[in-house]
Amino acid sequence: MAVDHGREGERLTDEQVAAALTVGTSTVFRIKRRFVELGLDAALSEEPRPGGARKTTAQDDATLIAIACSDPPEGRARWTLQLLAGAVVEQTELESLSCETVRRRMEENELKPWLHKMWCIPKFDLDFVAKMEDVLDLYAEAPDPKRPVVCFDETPRQLIGETRVPVQAKPGRKKRYDYEYKRNGTTNLFVYIERHRNWRHVEVTDHRTNADFAEQMRKLVDEHCPDADVVRVVMDNLSTHKPASLYETFEPAEARRILRKLEFHYAPKHASWLNIAEIEISAIIRQCLDRRIGDKETLTREVLACVRERNANRATIRWMFSLQDARAKLLRAYPSNRSKSLR
Repeated sequence: MAVDHGREGERLTDEQVAAALTVGTSTVFRIKRRFVELGLDAALSEEPRPGGARKTTAQDDATLIAIACSDPPEGRARWTLQLLAGAVVEQTELESLSCETVRRRMEENELKPWLHKMWCIPKFDLDFVAKMEDVLDLYAEAPDPKRPVVCFDETPRQLIGETRVPVQAKPGRKKRYDYEYKRNGTTNLFVYIERHRNWRHVEVTDHRTNADFAEQMRKLVDEHCPDADVVRVVMDNLSTHKPASLYETFEPAEARRILRKLEFHYAPKHASWLNIAEIEISAIIRQCLDRRIGDKETLTREVLACVRERNANRATIRWMFSLQDARAKLLRAYPSNRSKSLR
């Protein structure tokens, strides 16, 4: 920044220079002193400052990391900066440790013990391998209208009503709704999506019992895929997803008629990502259900509108995980005597 030196021969005070350059008067004084003692070049180039001495040693930092990665004290759900500082002082020769120092060390080591992530860890065994490869083989097959692959799943939804009418958004103001809400019970969504065709169907029901599942399988055979010789259904391992549910609901002859046109393929336990219907459910929730809906009629109307639009737009789920990818990425799931042959 240029400084106006005023009239010729007039000297500016330190305060005037500081104001013109938006710095403190101490900075002006320090630069003038360096100019007198060391010359112009030294005055205009300040060397890096060493800063304060590090308050913790490498051993102290290692102790902090070990404590942060351990279980919190009894009666506490998680570690806090205060708890960590106190625990480090107890286990080291430090007389004190500030929360800010703990925060910096945690940031340096990318540690956040107050955050938790829930993770579903599947049991990798031969049953997992067999079911996974069965599903992946189905997905890799060429489309066959006489033998369609239909992914099926269900998800419960809570009906949440407003206790007060929301205030609609206006320019410069967001939509506002009251934090209080009213629970109006629950409902259930049965979701179908055909693997090789851009078609999905959702049905809203009050329950998801054996009889509900059996009725969905009857509709799949008689209404949604009436021209198919057999429908290959990919689904999870819920207790209702069994052939016995049809015998419990229908007469034996009717149950047998429906089952002759069905072929069940079960995804492994804790591997819902293998079911394409799970991806469809996620899309419907994000696009349609991520809000308060207080009654079944409204929920049904909104869901069906969403599904009609997705079908009309031929929304596609591109499945890109192949059998070869599974064998490469999940090698530890296979028996050790076969691992080398899969590489």
